Amino acid sequence: MILFIFGLFCFVSNRKHLLSMLLSLEFIVLVLFFLMFIYLNLLNYENYFSMMFLTFSVCEGALGLSILVSMIRTHGNDYFQSFSIM
Repeated sequence: MILFIFGLFCFVSNRKHLLSMLLSLEFIVLVLFFLMFIYLNLLNYENYFSMMFLTFSVCEGALGLSILVSMIRTHGNDYFQSFSIM
């Protein structure tokens, strides 16, 4: 749980670059996967759900990297200050 809280703290404090936010988000996903894997093994459940979770987290990482590449191509950097939703 300490790793999860540390990951959330890094996610909240690193809001300047999109790449650092994506890395801290992937760290949170890996900690959740590790905790879920331990929980499923302690209760003697199958690890099928953990493989599905890992598949979705890989898709989330690929989507984040594609957004990062498109943002760098359009804006020239990955600062959140230069990115406007409007």
